[in-house]
Amino acid sequence: MSILVSVHQVAKAFAARPLFRALTFSIEEGDHIGLIGPNGAGKSTLLRILASQMSPDDGRVTFQRGLRVGFLEQDPQFSAGATVGGTIQEGTEHLDVDEAAAKILEARAEELISKLQLGHLGQETLVESLSGGWKKRVALARELARAPDLLLLDEPTNHLDVESILWLEQLIANARYATLTITHDRLFLNRVSNRILELDPRHPGGLLSVSGDYAQFLEIRGQLITAQEQREVILKNTLRRETEWLRQGAKARTTKQQARIQRAGDLKEEVADLQLRNQNRSVRIDFQSAERSPKKLIAAKNISKSYEKHQVFRNISLTLTAGKRLGLLGRNGCGKSTLIRVLLGIEKPTQGEVEHSDQLAVAYFDQTRQALDPTLTVSKTLCPRGDTVDYRGGSVHIRSYLDRFLFTKDQMDFPVGKLSGGEQSRLLIAQLMLTQANVLVLDEPTNDLDMATLNVLEDCLKEFQGAVILVTHDRYFMDQVATQICALSPAGDELLSFADLSQWEQWHSQINASPAKRSAPSAPAPTQFEPSPSKPKKLSFKEQREFDSMESNIQKAESDLAQLTSESQRPELQSNAIALTQVTRDMAEKQAEIDRLYERWSQLGGK
Repeated sequence: MSILVSVHQVAKAFAARPLFRALTFSIEEGDHIGLIGPNGAGKSTLLRILASQMSPDDGRVTFQRGLRVGFLEQDPQFSAGATVGGTIQEGTEHLDVDEAAAKILEARAEELISKLQLGHLGQETLVESLSGGWKKRVALARELARAPDLLLLDEPTNHLDVESILWLEQLIANARYATLTITHDRLFLNRVSNRILELDPRHPGGLLSVSGDYAQFLEIRGQLITAQEQREVILKNTLRRETEWLRQGAKARTTKQQARIQRAGDLKEEVADLQLRNQNRSVRIDFQSAERSPKKLIAAKNISKSYEKHQVFRNISLTLTAGKRLGLLGRNGCGKSTLIRVLLGIEKPTQGEVEHSDQLAVAYFDQTRQALDPTLTVSKTLCPRGDTVDYRGGSVHIRSYLDRFLFTKDQMDFPVGKLSGGEQSRLLIAQLMLTQANVLVLDEPTNDLDMATLNVLEDCLKEFQGAVILVTHDRYFMDQVATQICALSPAGDELLSFADLSQWEQWHSQINASPAKRSAPSAPAPTQFEPSPSKPKKLSFKEQREFDSMESNIQKAESDLAQLTSESQRPELQSNAIALTQVTRDMAEKQAEIDRLYERWSQLGGK
């Protein structure tokens, strides 16, 4: 595989705030890389550097000669008055081609329109009239028209419905060109990636590269973090012993012992570095439940909604009670947002009725972030007057409150418009937490949030005492949070309920299959229970030999594990991520072998 891009010792800072320093990695042919990391780590900035839209402060980026790079931005930009067809053609304008090649490119544009299902829009349709999801498809078609060797994608699933994400998964997974994708959609990441890069100052060099899908990455990352934390403990103990020795007096300070004194100083620096890298700060989310929260909050009976001649949905009945977490799935424009507005009383149903509890209190997370004024500072957004906010009946200083959401002291006076997408989402959650509610309505709350914040938000929503209405493209998040997943039927006359995401995916694949291939969902096979084998009364000759040698086998395995543990603590191994990963993997395998030997010993001894 040839190298397409080589990044060496690249550094970038924003104002006085360093994003990353000394990054080194390469992108090869056939790579489908997922780029992850905490909000504000500089992922989008790194993509702009790779797209040659921004220069690094230090280091160098080397591209293969003639490399064509496509870049799908998080919020694609379009020319004023741009049409669908004209935008796609923009992707070929930079190519110096003859007349014959121009016809090939024109045919490719037609193929892209078909492949990306844009034909129904019409090539003269103004891009500004389209929804966010369709704008993203048009922008993707523009980048694919460049015939890229490397396609960079920044949060490509934002604004896409679940059906479009499934389509995009297929496109990227089958792509012959290399891809580098920023995404926090864990299921998407797992299905499209053959390599994961995590941009995080916790890692040596600020970057962790793991070959494999996201599930394999999590396993290896966990081993590395554990090894790094163990190394910190060991070095702290060594430093403590060295410090005690140095305090013995003049004898410890002779010229002969200067090397040992120097070593203690080096240990102190390494321990400080490990402590910094092993910090695991996370947001603290805790929504306020309203003081009075009746069991039945919203009840809709046979409601329908139409706009002139367009029927959005009809004859929908639904009851929202405390503790229910309702997840809504479906393509953009199917009526999810309209249904929410009708349930909340923002719009009236065309037919039917919606009953609200007298104590109904709603907190609304809007994916458009209209509640945020980009010109206001972070602190003024939450605290327009004074320097305290009212949270859970008490006054909390704004600095302390913002610390819950990982905003630094310097960021307090940042304009909101200067924050990253994930930081703006965290600010919206912080704003929402100041409102007492018994119904949380979350419209795409997962956009741009990093993995750690998503995990905290999941746990918080599971513990919330009221009801939750959730709309999200993040299928893993939906599956973890929702107690009930619903989707409007294709005809809009029924709200279909699913136990989990896999059941919805099965239904979705069937309704999108050709009529000849459709079939009723098959019933799950009954669980088979195998009878436990009866134990022989006496060990066989072979089993007795195995039992006799078991103790020595266990001792050898434990000795091997101790040797591997000692190997993992060598300083030169700590700076070699690949070697350290292999050693920690060997340690895990050896521990599994020991567990297996003990279990087998117990089985034989109990016969």
